[in-house]
Amino acid sequence: MRELFEEQLLLLNQELTEMGSLCEEIISLATQALGSYTKELGEKVSKVGAKIDEEERTIETICMRLLLRQQPVATDLRNISAALKMISDLERVGDYAVDIAELSPYLAKAQLSGKVHLSEMALAAVDMVKQSVQAFVDGDIRLAARVKENDDRVDELFDRVKTEAVALIRDGALDAHAALDLGMAAKYFERIGDHAVNVAEWVMYAQTGEKG
Repeated sequence: MRELFEEQLLLLNQELTEMGSLCEEIISLATQALGSYTKELGEKVSKVGAKIDEEERTIETICMRLLLRQQPVATDLRNISAALKMISDLERVGDYAVDIAELSPYLAKAQLSGKVHLSEMALAAVDMVKQSVQAFVDGDIRLAARVKENDDRVDELFDRVKTEAVALIRDGALDAHAALDLGMAAKYFERIGDHAVNVAEWVMYAQTGEKG
């Protein structure tokens, strides 16, 4: 019985890793769209978003099967509970990436590449998502703690983008509508970082019984 349980836990980790990879992919696609939006790129973002939603349902099913058909001990229960919380955060990451992609046609026209630090925010956010999921799979609380530390970098870049937007408006290089879209995109990246931190905190809960 325990052997079957371990197999299902391994499957859970595999599916979580896949969901994390899809989140990395959708953030990268959305960031690419910010520089040069195409209809095909927008469709790719939508397809990956749908895969993330499907992966969430798959993981929920695995977790329910583990809870109902097996006999998990306390540590197992924390892992399963953490996984259920994590996928909610990862699903939100996908949603924010879709939101960014929807702003991309307007921001791409503004030709902001090299003028603001959105791409750096995206790279930092992708790294946080990747590390938070890996921390869960490996049971690595040190890596989880590093994710929380890296959030300061994303927040710093968020503030920098806002400062850069103000400078562009002042110089007449950015109109009010584009500035609003830029601010929203930066906020979405900042929220992605926050959700990666949430995942890292659930890793700590799974390993120690304490969140945060």
